[in-house]
Amino acid sequence: MSKSKMARLAVFSTVGPIFIWTVFLIVGPMVYIVIMSFMQKGLYGGVEKKFTVVAYQTIFEETYFKTILKSIIIAMKTTVLCLLLSYPFAYFITRQKKSRRSGLLLFIMLPFITSGLVRLYSWVILLNKTGIINRFLLDHHFISNSIQFLYNDNAVTLGLIYVFLPFAVLPIYNALEKIDQGLLDVSSDLGAKPVRTFLKVTLPLSASGVFASVVLVFVPAIGAYFIADILGGGKTLLAGNLIRSQFTTSKNWPFGAAISVFLLAVTLGMLYIYNKVGNLDDLGV
Repeated sequence: MSKSKMARLAVFSTVGPIFIWTVFLIVGPMVYIVIMSFMQKGLYGGVEKKFTVVAYQTIFEETYFKTILKSIIIAMKTTVLCLLLSYPFAYFITRQKKSRRSGLLLFIMLPFITSGLVRLYSWVILLNKTGIINRFLLDHHFISNSIQFLYNDNAVTLGLIYVFLPFAVLPIYNALEKIDQGLLDVSSDLGAKPVRTFLKVTLPLSASGVFASVVLVFVPAIGAYFIADILGGGKTLLAGNLIRSQFTTSKNWPFGAAISVFLLAVTLGMLYIYNKVGNLDDLGV
């Protein structure tokens, strides 16, 4: 066997399994969803192989479009709040000694060890009308009647932040840790104050971590229907709940697929705009 064939065989043996896995488990299902979105709903569920754009037209009906728009707004709000919370915390970790960093990172990763459903139900125990927080406020006469913390948009946003905050902290920490301390020292030596050094050196060099955090938080936040079910109590309907109901209850698979494709297009469009506006290409992102 020639060296070129051996080299190609070595590359295929390394990349081949990953390529096959990507095609069959990611690209394939996505293509199937796109094709399904242009089909017609079957009489008893499923799909009929008739080309139509009715599913996409239905998206822009007032009821459905408001739900999708609301999901995007809540996902954007969650992303912004996660960034505002995670960046200072990640920056704080990088300022610590290496011996303390591992402990703080373990603290961030602890939620991954337990079930997300269990952690969300702990918020139900804390926030419901007979929960710990309401009992504390009533016992100390801060309020006269129980406050309804749950089953609204704010409770869902809180749950999204709680679940996805670790996904925002870790990429930012990784980007901050890679910044050469010498660059910060040079900025200080040239007379730049800490705030200016942060805005002109630290923040631009950590933009790749911010970008990764945006992706890791915004994309799943749009479709995290189980959070809306638990903390929204059925009163907050998001796009993820809508998609699930189309595939399970309504049996309108083409419409569910169309919503999924539409959200994917919106997400890719927002990431493209963020990439251009943020000049991330110049930073090698």
